[in-house]
Amino acid sequence: MAAEENVLDELRRLRLRMPQLTGALAAGTNGLVLGADAGNPEGVAALTAAALGVCVRLTEAGGQGRFQELLVRGERGYVATYAAGSSAVLTLLAGPRVNIDRLHREARRSGARIGDLIDGPTRHPGPGS
Repeated sequence: MAAEENVLDELRRLRLRMPQLTGALAAGTNGLVLGADAGNPEGVAALTAAALGVCVRLTEAGGQGRFQELLVRGERGYVATYAAGSSAVLTLLAGPRVNIDRLHREARRSGARIGDLIDGPTRHPGPGS
């Protein structure tokens, strides 16, 4: 339970640093929610797991190595998913005016922290390895 509370704390800190975020969640690669600061976390986590499965296969089939991140742009903003250690992902929802470079920078940093909380301090390859 301590890891889950720490994950939630990291998500809250990320949202404070990035006010354009409308939601944030960490989930296992199996779609189970580890921590969420977003509406409909179970639905978003399940869809993230499905998208992750496709992304892992796509990066491998294309010879691009392990999955690192996915960015989807919709009419009203972005959905971005980042590897968070070997068994988790970080998914962020952001408004249309978000600075994408900053989003990537902050999310990669938070993803690494969440990965450490879930996997332990030793860095592991990302999901799909």
